[in-house]
Amino acid sequence: MGTVRARATAGATAVVAVALIAVGIAVLVVLRGNLSDQADLHAEVTAREVASEIATGTAYKDLDLPDADEHPVLVDDEQGRVLAADEDLQVVDGWKVTRGAPPGTGRHGDDEDDDREPPRPGEVDDEVESSDGTAVVDGERADYRWAEVDATDTQGRTVTVMAGTPLAAEEKTIGSVRNAMLVGLPLLLLVVAGVTWLVTRRALRPVEGIRSEMAAITASTDLSRRVPEPASRDEIARLARTTNETLAALEASVERQRRFIADASHELRSPIASLRTQLEVAEAHPELLDLPGAVEDTVRLQHLAADLLLLARLDAGERPKDTRVDLGALAREELSQRIADRLPVRAGELPSVEVAGSRGQLGRILGNLVDNAQRHARTQVTVDVRRNGGWAVLRVDDDGPGVAEADRERIFERFVRLDDARSRDEGGAGLGLAIARDIAERHGGTLSVSEGAAFELRLPVAPDSRD
Repeated sequence: MGTVRARATAGATAVVAVALIAVGIAVLVVLRGNLSDQADLHAEVTAREVASEIATGTAYKDLDLPDADEHPVLVDDEQGRVLAADEDLQVVDGWKVTRGAPPGTGRHGDDEDDDREPPRPGEVDDEVESSDGTAVVDGERADYRWAEVDATDTQGRTVTVMAGTPLAAEEKTIGSVRNAMLVGLPLLLLVVAGVTWLVTRRALRPVEGIRSEMAAITASTDLSRRVPEPASRDEIARLARTTNETLAALEASVERQRRFIADASHELRSPIASLRTQLEVAEAHPELLDLPGAVEDTVRLQHLAADLLLLARLDAGERPKDTRVDLGALAREELSQRIADRLPVRAGELPSVEVAGSRGQLGRILGNLVDNAQRHARTQVTVDVRRNGGWAVLRVDDDGPGVAEADRERIFERFVRLDDARSRDEGGAGLGLAIARDIAERHGGTLSVSEGAAFELRLPVAPDSRD
C-alpha cells in the first residue's frame, strides 16, 4: 500500500465492494418480499375459490380441492373438526390432520378465541390472515405460506378454509440469486481492481517520467533540462508545466548568481590591483607614493563592497522597515547635503507625501538617481515630488542626452554600462540603478525611465495618509 496506484486500487475496490454488497442485500430483500407477496396472493386465491364453493352450497365431500403438492387445503369448523382435506395432507403446523375427529381435537380445539363476527350464510369473509408454517404432504415436510379465509355455508355453519403455497420455489429462486452474487461479486471486484490498476498506471505514467527526469536533473545539476509535458490538459500536465517554469526560474536565478559573482570579481579586481600596485611602488620608492590615488581606490573599493552587501541582503529577501517616511522632507534633507557636487541640484516642488518603508533605503534610491543624473547632465539636475492619486511620485531629471528607448530596461541590470568607453572612475560599477529598482520593488513601487533622462519612482501612499 506504499504507492498511489495501490492505494487507489484498494480504495476503488473497497468502495465498489461495499456498494455491491449493499445493492445485493437490497435486491435479496426486495426479491424475497415480492415472492412472499406472490405466495400470499396464490394462497388467498385458492382459499377464496374453495370458500366460494362452500358459500354457494357445495357439499364438503364434493369440493374441488387442488393437488396437495401444489396447494394443500384444509377446511375445519369452529370446533376444530376437519370437514375437508386432501388425502395426502397429513400434518399442518404440527397438528395431525384427522378427518371426522370429534369436536375440540382439531386445529382450533377449545382454545379458539376468535372474536371476529362470522360472515352471513352464503358469504365469504373479506378479511384474510396470512402466516408462515409447515405441512407434511405424502410424507414430505415443507415450508408454506398459509392464507385463512372464513366462510358460512347455506346451513349457517361457519368454517375456515386454510390454503397453502409452497415456498420451495421462492427459496430456490433466492438461493440461485444469492449464489450468483457470491460468484459474480469476487469476479466483478477482480475486474474493478484490474481496471483501476491499469488506468491509474497509465494516468500516473507521466508522473513517473517527471520524477525520473527530476532525479536525473538533481544528479547532473543541469538546470537546462526539462521534464516531459503530456499532451493532456489535466492536473498532471499542469504539474509538468509548473515544474518546467520552476526549473526555468531556478536556471535563470543560478545564471544571474553566476554572472553576478563573475562581474563582482571583475569589478573588485581592478581597484584591488591598482591599490596593490601603488603599495608595491611605495614600498620600493616611498617618494613616488600616490596617496590620493590609494585613498580613492580604497573608497571605491569600500563603496563597491557596500553595494554588493546591500544586493546580497536584497536577494536574501530582506524586508524594509514598515515606518512612515515623508518623501518630500527626505528629498529636502538629502539635497541639502549635496552642496559640493559637480553640478547643482535644483529642488522643484517637494510637498509632504508620506509612504511606508525604510528611510535609509529610500534615501539610497534618491542618492543613486541623483548620482546617475549628475554623471550625464550638462548643466543641472532637478528633483521634485508630487502625489498622483494613491501614489507618491519622485522624479529626477537632467538636461543630458537621455537614454535610448531600446536601453531603458537594460540600464537596470546589474553591472551594465551603456558607455563602455567611460572609465570606472566616471561611470561607477553599474550597480546604482539596479539597487534602486530592487529597493523600489521591495517597497511595492516601481522605478522607470521616460522622456529621455527623467527617472520616476512611484511608491504607494501610506495608509491613512492625510491629503
